[in-house]
Amino acid sequence: MPPDAPPRVLIVDDDATIREGLAEVFERSGFAAACAPNAAAMDKILAERGADLVILDLMMPGEDGLSAARRLAGRGWPPVIMLSALGDDADRIVGLEVGADDYMAKPCNPRELVARARAVLRRAREIDPVAARAETMRFAGFRLDLARRELTDPDGVLVSLSTGEFRLLRAFVERPQRVLTREQLLDLAFANDTDVFDRAVDVQVSRLRKKLERAGEGELIRTVRGEGYLFTAKPTPG
Repeated sequence: MPPDAPPRVLIVDDDATIREGLAEVFERSGFAAACAPNAAAMDKILAERGADLVILDLMMPGEDGLSAARRLAGRGWPPVIMLSALGDDADRIVGLEVGADDYMAKPCNPRELVARARAVLRRAREIDPVAARAETMRFAGFRLDLARRELTDPDGVLVSLSTGEFRLLRAFVERPQRVLTREQLLDLAFANDTDVFDRAVDVQVSRLRKKLERAGEGELIRTVRGEGYLFTAKPTPG
């Protein structure tokens, strides 16, 4: 997307009133908005015109939002904000676990949705563009399959990762060789999860670091005192 072009948002919802209303709000906020009534129409628009962000309804006829979000997460792009009338913690966590970048319950405040969309896009702009397009990444002999959420060590052994550890590793792989603060990691890996706090990030990083250092490859996640954490490897697609 050219730097002066408006961000492109694709609103996917089977309710015409909702998607057209949201499109109007986003257009007034400086976005270029497109609409789709289902996942099949979403795929067609993404193939023809692309989008920088997808607003995706959870419950739709045909392929549901969870399945569509999982597919988009497997591609690594574009980011997704999921909307759902199911707003309890369990539903929100499921939405985030399948790969959505944010989750809002319906009915939502349109201005808050726009604000969250801007925040998701800011985070997306920080991602290494090569990592954003890749389905698998390699670093220090490891292979990370972003679609399957699987990590294989240099000996070909599958490394068990919790959901939190996978999210952290993906955040590091997509932003290598730069310091990420605890606040950034909270935002990137645990978006809107009120049960996670900065000390919990330290615990998750410690567990992930131990799993990455079993192969004797050295310190792949370095603590930068007073600042945060640095992923020392330079991942490559493959």
